[in-house]
Amino acid sequence: MTDTQTQQHTIIAWLEDKPSVLNRVTGLFSRRNFNIESLTVGHSEAKGISRMTFVASGTERDLQQVETQLDKLINVIHIANVTQEPTVIREMALIKVTTNSQTRGEIMQLVSIYHASVVDVDMTSLIIQIVAPEDRVDSLIQLLDQYGIEEMVRTGQVAMVRGSSRHGHSHGVATVAANGHATPDNGQNANGANGHTENANGVNGARA
Repeated sequence: MTDTQTQQHTIIAWLEDKPSVLNRVTGLFSRRNFNIESLTVGHSEAKGISRMTFVASGTERDLQQVETQLDKLINVIHIANVTQEPTVIREMALIKVTTNSQTRGEIMQLVSIYHASVVDVDMTSLIIQIVAPEDRVDSLIQLLDQYGIEEMVRTGQVAMVRGSSRHGHSHGVATVAANGHATPDNGQNANGANGHTENANGVNGARA
């Protein structure tokens, strides 16, 4: 893979829970012409820290520039490009499918084959939940489409590196102290996980 070829990248970022942080992060991707294919964000194992998973398409050179810029953002604690690492990747989808007495049995068979589950039953529809890799979710949706999909929502992908890794709270992601600012774990110095420093006012500033 050369620096000028476009490929799909999976990136995890740990962020302070602060207003407008998400907008600043996604703005970096759009300015670099990265197409964000999915984005998920939620609480992490550390209080006050959110974990964001991006799946985006772009060149290796663009990715390096985005990572450099992300690292300079005040509220970004840690960044990990896990594209080439062994990871567990999952996506959840809720799919409402039209059904009747003739098709209900067939749909239930597909649900069983794909290890999905029925979470709501109505006289004319079923809501199916599946948690699986993206390609398996795509495959089930394609099969259910022949019965008529009334509604669908997908969470986007979440990823976690297998086994012992250098990512996560136990590997240098900061925690947030009582004053709301990031503080490093595991005996790290004030520069934190990505080189951020703290000035006399207690406000994080990006490393020069």
